[in-house]
Amino acid sequence: MSRIEPVDPQTTTGTTQAQLDQIREAFGGVPTMFRVVAHSPAALASMWGAFGALGQGTLGAAVGEQIAVAVADRNACEYCLAAHTALGRKAGVPREVMAAAQAGESDDPRTEALLRFALAVVEQRGHVTDADVQAVRDQGFGDEQIVETIAHVALNLFTNYVNVALGVPVDFPTVPLRRAA
Repeated sequence: MSRIEPVDPQTTTGTTQAQLDQIREAFGGVPTMFRVVAHSPAALASMWGAFGALGQGTLGAAVGEQIAVAVADRNACEYCLAAHTALGRKAGVPREVMAAAQAGESDDPRTEALLRFALAVVEQRGHVTDADVQAVRDQGFGDEQIVETIAHVALNLFTNYVNVALGVPVDFPTVPLRRAA
């Protein structure tokens, strides 16, 4: 049970209602996480805006969802793991690829470099090494993709913390965590 009661999208007004309408349109409904975050119009605008901006980034939806499940698994966020696995599947990523991404692994060396870098950012709280950055560069990524990867990590930390701290109930098909919290 959520520690904060989700808002009823039917009773919201103004900017919050407009954002929840956009979310409903994108998802076919309003996931509980957004209904909880909607208590703060500023937080909702930040979260929804970041999803929109990163959705237009150079990494693409498939890689973005793989980063999301890696971060979610590392933070033991069952909500985000379930949601981003579903979104990854919707983006055409096979189930086994999404499962491997939970551990920061990929058959594609380029994707694996980004996943390992994202997890280094999480585990080292941003204090990555020159070698961590160089490993991504060695796979042909530039500054834009490195910064974008960090942005994905930051957005996913935000959503992970909201869902874990507030006990938001999972409203996507559940996926088992690979790593214990």
